[in-house]
Amino acid sequence: MTALDLSSPVAVVGTGTMGQGIAQVALVAGHLVRLYDTVPGRAREAADAIGARLDRLVEKERLTGADRDAARARLRPAEDLAELADCALVVEAVLERLDVKQELLRELEGIVSDDCLLATNTSSLSVTAIGGALHVPGRFVGLHFFNPAPLLPLVEVVSGFATDVTYATRAYETARAWGKTPVACADTPGFIVNRIARPFYAEAFAVYEAQGADPATIDAVLRESGGFRMGAFELTDLIGQDVNESVTQSVWQAFFQDVRFTPSLAQRRLVESGRLGRKSGQGWYAYRDGAERPEPDTAETRQPPAYVVAEGDLGPAAELLALIREAGIPVRDEDDDEEAGACLLLPSGGRLVLADGQTAVEFRDVVYFDLALDYRRATRIALSASQDTSPQALAEATGLFQALGKRVSLIGDVPGMIVARTVARIIDLAHDAVAKGVATEEDIDTAMRLGVNYPLGPFEWSRRLGRSWAYALLDDLHRCDPSGRYAPSLALYRHAHASDPREGTAS
Repeated sequence: MTALDLSSPVAVVGTGTMGQGIAQVALVAGHLVRLYDTVPGRAREAADAIGARLDRLVEKERLTGADRDAARARLRPAEDLAELADCALVVEAVLERLDVKQELLRELEGIVSDDCLLATNTSSLSVTAIGGALHVPGRFVGLHFFNPAPLLPLVEVVSGFATDVTYATRAYETARAWGKTPVACADTPGFIVNRIARPFYAEAFAVYEAQGADPATIDAVLRESGGFRMGAFELTDLIGQDVNESVTQSVWQAFFQDVRFTPSLAQRRLVESGRLGRKSGQGWYAYRDGAERPEPDTAETRQPPAYVVAEGDLGPAAELLALIREAGIPVRDEDDDEEAGACLLLPSGGRLVLADGQTAVEFRDVVYFDLALDYRRATRIALSASQDTSPQALAEATGLFQALGKRVSLIGDVPGMIVARTVARIIDLAHDAVAKGVATEEDIDTAMRLGVNYPLGPFEWSRRLGRSWAYALLDDLHRCDPSGRYAPSLALYRHAHASDPREGTAS
């Protein structure tokens, strides 16, 4: 099946923020759109609000006056569900309650034609369960738009267990015809984005709960080293702590309380206290008038080491050697010491090692440094040491990165640090999702870049870091914390140990 013809009417049931946004998308694409809400007068109010947004688009020269007038003429509030009888697509965006959605869809099924495509914009409920109330569930799909729907390009097209592929294809092609970027997804808790994004929040909260660093420092490291648009604490303040925690709870429960998705107790306390983020004036940060944003921990200036000795292959951090030489610090090369592992040996005898899932306290004078998306462009690097690490080794490590033009944040002895453990877990969940038929590698990368603005998709990151990098880090983390939270998936295990098709050898 191809996309819906523009002559086909589209209906949206539920006129909240998402309902209005979806209606606007269909309207601007050229469809006649009917709006319905159970509350009398609400559909008319929503139509007026959409009209006002169209006016603003004209003011911003993103829409012509003639196109606005034509769109307004195609927008029709409905006072009764029966008015949707001739629609070719009905999207429900009502209350996130299974019983409410099922009751609505049962009623719609008795009104619309037999080939009308029925869709839900749910972000947290099972598409299969919602469609289970229908006599013909094959024509029911998930069309998960992201807020604000008119602006964000991603749409997750979710096939329930009983969804017919022809209807899923029609939904996919229609979303694309509307100017969106659709990705196909099986019905799994959290779909693609809300499933694979959980570690971005969870690992930041875990580092905080372990007193490894404060929110401002963790956010700064995620942004300035990891390349993420926002840190986890500021992003959840923007989303709303109650909303973000609700999604986490939903995914956790749907996966039968899988430890990999365990919610954060610190976030629970924040919600219980009414500190919901920007909308309440206080979350992890304060947003009231005059409130000052806390500064991230930044180390005092230290002298750089007179030289460093490169031992072994630094892998994802190999670029550092060129940066160190450019900064005028001599780099001496030594023969690989497989027992010692890859590191930069400092004049004090300390070793500077890329985060690998182990703790500094396990070794003598080891200073760990965090993963960076791009060590040349990164403006901040996190360092981790134990109470037994010599002050001289830590000072030399700090001075080295400062000589490269980086701000340095000193965090606690946290295995896997901040960026490294976060990226490794995202990669693991992505491989697990593909292995279980949730989505393709390409669609997952697209979803994570467009849905949550990640600098790279999980598989792009995996290829850049190497086949075994994420597995090795999580395997070490699992030894430090054998709760199962960091146990690598079987899919990641297989990926790490499979032959590299580019080299024809096992990694």
